[in-house]
Parts: sequence; structure tokens; C-alpha cells
Amino acid sequence: MSNLNSPLNSLKQGHWFKLICGASYQHLPSVRNLTLAYALAGADCIDVAADPAVIASAKAALQVAEQIEAQIVAQIVAQGIFPHAEDISQKRAKFFGRTPLLMVSLNDGEDPHFRKAEFDPAFCPPSCPRPCEKICPAEAIAFPKSPTDAAFAGVIDAKCYGCGRCVPVCPLGLIQTRSYVSTPQAVAELVLPCGVDAVEIHTQVGRLEDFKRLWSAIAPWVHGQGDRPPLKLIAISCPDGENLIDYLWSIHQVISPLPCALVWQTDGRPMSGDIGAGTTHASIKLGQKVLRAGLPGYVQLAGGTNHHTVSKLRSVNLLKSSHPGNHTEPKDQATEEPTIAGIAYGSYARVLLSPLLDRLEQLSSQELQSNIYLENYPNLLVEAVNLANSLVSQLKMGLELQCSTHNTKP
Repeated sequence: MSNLNSPLNSLKQGHWFKLICGASYQHLPSVRNLTLAYALAGADCIDVAADPAVIASAKAALQVAEQIEAQIVAQIVAQGIFPHAEDISQKRAKFFGRTPLLMVSLNDGEDPHFRKAEFDPAFCPPSCPRPCEKICPAEAIAFPKSPTDAAFAGVIDAKCYGCGRCVPVCPLGLIQTRSYVSTPQAVAELVLPCGVDAVEIHTQVGRLEDFKRLWSAIAPWVHGQGDRPPLKLIAISCPDGENLIDYLWSIHQVISPLPCALVWQTDGRPMSGDIGAGTTHASIKLGQKVLRAGLPGYVQLAGGTNHHTVSKLRSVNLLKSSHPGNHTEPKDQATEEPTIAGIAYGSYARVLLSPLLDRLEQLSSQELQSNIYLENYPNLLVEAVNLANSLVSQLKMGLELQCSTHNTKP
């Protein structure tokens, strides 16, 4: 039976949803809670930092999501809603058989996604209004509440994901960023054995030789070795630039043939989706450019995506219709206009849930809980999933109705 909600089928159908936790984001409780909320809301892919501890946190959340879904199915079965065992198994597969792919982000050189802010708070004058603290979307900059407070001051390294917004607003120019590039050997030996499903490579025009070196190290994992299966998906993320399309074709030549799905991630305006409605224009414009190139694989937006992205894509006919009432004859693939296969949400998706995760942290502190996990607070979990679903459902509107009417008995 075809699983209508499976992640790879979402790519084919044009309603792929990816959560970007952040290539530099290493705050383990937040990664776990974001993963859990968006997995239960129907995300197809969770993209995390290439850090074994971060990967483990995300995998733990996915296991919890599966357990919660199994409990829901058990309750449905106990209520006798489906009279036949076959109906139960089909409904479970259609509605719950969609564990997201777990992806890690790698880079072949310096990239804004792979950096951290840093400064010495000892040089910050007491009179400073601290615009850096106010502008940080990750709440990664902290200062003591009073001069006698012994609380930590400076950048909370695990929370910083490198957006760089704090750098230009510092009145004294004290804030800098440090970039990091993992060696290909370290990636292959330390990260890929952690059991991920997909890899995304961040690159830039002109770095083909760097890309080749990284690809040479990870190619055995991409294709699988021995009892180890191949990866399920490879994504290439690249911002716009002169000769972009030629560069992407060169990359395609390097990585072909692939044993898995290929996604071209168009990074329009990196890490800006929470700034305002207009940021999504750059993402859509770059997506259109790559679509016109006709590269093999799927095109997925990122960089500036937010609550307005789906409606803007629909207004220019760049999304396949997912409304169950549209039963038009299938088009000839050779003449059908290309469309966007999916959307990745990063800063906007995280900021959407940040007030709730702040409440979770306060609650756990008051109750002396050491595990700041959403599943320990059912009411907050429901609220978090509803918030996440407000974003996911835009892209998957009408799909549940399609599932409920697909392959039904007369």
C-alpha cells in the first residue's frame, strides 16, 4: 500500500515540509522539543547540526513521537471506530506512518549557517542599552540582572545559530563571529555513523573543488556499504550568485548517479524568515530561477520563508494543488509547468514556538524538573503541536481528506 503521508512521497506530491533546527544550533532541550512538536504536526524532515549529541536528541524526540502516535492508535482501536483489522492498519499507515527523515547539515567552506557570535561582556559598559540582547531571535545573549548577580553573561554558545544580527547593532563594535568548517574525515567518521537518513551540503558558487573533497569523504555513506543502506535523500543548499546554474550543473555531474532523492535548496535570504513578510520574496525569486534551469531533482525553498510563503507561492501557481476537490486529468509531465516541491522553515519555525518553550523552561525550573521535555507537560505539548500545525497545515491543506477517501471500500 502506498503511504500518502510518507516523507519522500511528500516531495513527489509537492507538499514537503522541512524543519531547520539550525546547522549551528546545539541547545539540546530545544532541539528535542522542536523536533517532537513538528514531527507530531506532520513535518517530513528534521534538519539538525552535524553533532552526535544533537542527533541523539532529535532521534529521542522522534521515538517519543512514535510512542505518542501508537497510543493514539490504541485508543482509536479500543473505541471500536474501525471494524476490521485491515482498516486499522491502513488508517495507522495513512495518518501516522510518516516519521520524518533525520537530516544533518554539512559545509564545504565558510558559511553563515556555520558560525557563532562572541564577545567579552567585561568590556560592555553598564549604561549600554544592550541592543544585542533585544535583537537576538534565539535568546542566546544574556546579562546579569544586577551588578551583584553572578549569572552567566555573554553569548550562550549552544543557542547561537549564527544569524549575525547582533554584530551591526553593538554600539562599540565588540561582537565578532567565528566560523567553523568540519574536515570531511571528521564528518564521515563521527557524524554519519549516528544513523541519519539524509545529508544537506551547504556550498557556494566557486567552491567546486572543496565540494568534491567533501563529497569524496561522504560518498560511501551516501551509497551504502555492506549491511548499511544508502541514504534516502541528498540536499544541496546554495545561495544565489553569478553563474549559479552552471555551478549547480557541475555539482550534479560530480554526485551522479545517486541512489536516492535529490533536493536543490534555494537559500534566498538566510536566517531571516522571522523578520517580516517581505523576506520570502528572495526565496521565491531564487526558487523560480532554479526551477527554470530544469535540474534533475526537486526544488525546495529556504532562507526567508515564513507564514506568508505558501500563499505567495499559490498566487503565482508555483505549488501543486493539494485540495481534495480538484480531480482534474493528470497533465503530461513534459508540458506541465514545474513547481516547488517543498519549503524549509528555520528561524520563523523556531521563533513561532519560542514563547511556549520559554514557559516550559520556567515551569520545569519551578517544579525542579531536570528534564525540560514537552512530553512531561501534556497541555503544553498539545499547544506546541497546534502552533507547529498552524505552519505545517498551510502546505498540507486538504491532504487528510485525500487520505481518508483514498482506496476506501465501496
